[in-house]
Amino acid sequence: MKDNSAFAKAHSTQKKISVAFYNLENLFDTEDDPNTLDDDFTTEGYKNWNGKRYSNKLRKLGRVISQIGLKETEGAPALLGVAEVENKEVLLNLIEAKDIKDVGYDVVHYDSPDERGIDVGLLYRKEYFEVLESETVSVYLESEFGERDYTRDILHVTGNLQGIKTHVLVNHWPSRRSGVDESEPKRITAAQKNRSIVETIQEEDPEARIIIMGDFNDGPHNESVKNHLVQKDLYNPMVFLNTRYEGSLNHDFEWYLFDQIILSTNFMRLHENPLTYEMSNIYNEHYLTEFKGRFKGNPFRTYAGKRYLGGYSDHFPVYCVFK
Repeated sequence: MKDNSAFAKAHSTQKKISVAFYNLENLFDTEDDPNTLDDDFTTEGYKNWNGKRYSNKLRKLGRVISQIGLKETEGAPALLGVAEVENKEVLLNLIEAKDIKDVGYDVVHYDSPDERGIDVGLLYRKEYFEVLESETVSVYLESEFGERDYTRDILHVTGNLQGIKTHVLVNHWPSRRSGVDESEPKRITAAQKNRSIVETIQEEDPEARIIIMGDFNDGPHNESVKNHLVQKDLYNPMVFLNTRYEGSLNHDFEWYLFDQIILSTNFMRLHENPLTYEMSNIYNEHYLTEFKGRFKGNPFRTYAGKRYLGGYSDHFPVYCVFK
């Protein structure tokens, strides 16, 4: 595997870096896209979305991003996968937010066929990551009636992370809205598609560095993740983070860890490893939570149904630290 050492030496002002994932909870602009079901998030829509609320959300998300992994690395994430973004423009607006505009982020984004128009994307600090290639991979699903069920594409970005060629797969798997058991086969299909991408990468380079991240709508111990994605060549550090007291989201007063970052096992090598996994965590600082009431401690979200709360997101970010 080629080590672009010149790039690494020129772009290594931090001794440690973090890689993170954050579901941004419906980061929509205020304009109506006639090709998607985004009407709720317009000035005339059900949620009364407007420029002031949009600017407030961008500002708040920028603050969060600037703090993820800061205690461990003294800087914002080198890579940040995101979900629930409407288009590339909202990501370009986001990286201009006050707290991160000087960090040096750029974005990778493609529109996917999701009916609501929400996509995944990747923010990367140009100081630490050099994009070589990017593409999207579709996940083909069918409804019970045999019709195409459109979901988010997988974003596959290949680049040099601190000079080391790394493949990043950003995901947002089908939701549980129709029921956990009923929707599980769709998430298994998404897991299998990731598995197929991993194996294709490894056929070309058996020592390839791979990072798989996303909102899987399943936890580390669910069938899709545990049995259809994570094999002996991958390690899921998130298995230790989900407890009855903590997770990345809370539903019906139960914690779940749908947001995960999974790594190829070569990040775990202890010797002669130029980029070594050190630890992982959920970024769930107090300011990101509901301060009082029956939902105290839950993520402070932007909306609860139709009601505008003005919070950050209904998910906490997760991150891994490398040295």
